[in-house]
Amino acid sequence: MKPLIFPYQLIELTHTLDENSPAWEETCGFSSSIVLDYADSTSETPFRVQSLTMPAGMGTHMDAPAHCCPDGLSIDQIPLDQLVSPCVVIDVSTKAHALYNVTPQDIADFEKTHDLIQPDSFVIMKTGWSRFWGNPLQYRNNHNFPSVSAETATLLVSRDIVGLGIDTLSPDRLDDGYPVHRILLNSGRYIVENIANSEQLPSIGSFVMAFPLKIKQATEAPMRLIGLLP
Repeated sequence: MKPLIFPYQLIELTHTLDENSPAWEETCGFSSSIVLDYADSTSETPFRVQSLTMPAGMGTHMDAPAHCCPDGLSIDQIPLDQLVSPCVVIDVSTKAHALYNVTPQDIADFEKTHDLIQPDSFVIMKTGWSRFWGNPLQYRNNHNFPSVSAETATLLVSRDIVGLGIDTLSPDRLDDGYPVHRILLNSGRYIVENIANSEQLPSIGSFVMAFPLKIKQATEAPMRLIGLLP
């Protein structure tokens, strides 16, 4: 890779999408088709033109407050300065299992070592579940995967975080009524799901750039999530 005149190391936190990518539904819902191929181009310069079909909440993506709050901000309304943030990574991967909930005690243990989570931080829950991304059935696991408790979400709101990320399909499981979405999105935060490579980030000291496709009135959007290491 050509070296950049840039004071940060870039970390890819985004999964690559294809027709086999895990999704909330049993079927992927993502497809890429060729509308015009090089050999069929009539111009002097040949082109390949593609068409994409996918749910908005596919792969590494962002949930805006409007996802469950009718008066909340949509993807295109989230201020740009909320999309570049200090990053905190809370590692529960050694104890996380399919029915694990990140608890306030996990936050307390983290803060005992690293001090309080600072306002405007983007918090990533590293559960280790991203290791199953290449196995869609295991990753989806009938909607059983590590998630976050409602009490933890409330605690993170009290820390005034800008957003929450997790390396699973959701910080909520299907059977729990989606309290984490309700608590975070109704308080103006955003959520990023299906994060990749969080193990490459330190617990503190990094930054993230969380850039969703800027789609008008979108409540969810695919995105590129990038970590920055000083």
